[in-house]
Amino acid sequence: MPLITLPPDYKPSKNEEYMCESHLAYFHKKLTDWKAELLKESEFTLNDLKETSLQESDLNDRASAETDQFLELRTRDRMRKLIKKIDAALTRIADGTYGYCEETGEPIGLGRLEARPVTTLCIEAQERHERKEKTQADDK
Repeated sequence: MPLITLPPDYKPSKNEEYMCESHLAYFHKKLTDWKAELLKESEFTLNDLKETSLQESDLNDRASAETDQFLELRTRDRMRKLIKKIDAALTRIADGTYGYCEETGEPIGLGRLEARPVTTLCIEAQERHERKEKTQADDK
């Protein structure tokens, strides 16, 4: 799907048709820029892990280094999951379903997408999911 080129200061407006070509181009760029930033950070993390040595002679230093590596790996795993969500959002842009709730089919809304461009649920559906999760957690 060819996307249009937008001015650098463009922001989606409620005065435009929802998920018009400009909106899609805006979110496509936002998502691809975010993905590129995450990949760059991920590369930095990987290089940092390669350079870090766990051959510390002092037990406290070694424990600290292991904790740092564990936190780096958790961060890297979160990035990997977020990149998968970004890729899924880019696929939804390509197939024309981006910006619509996967549960209800209703528009998610520009404000919600601006805050969380990988979201797949409208506010009402998200709240239902959260209430259900809380109820299930309370039952345990």
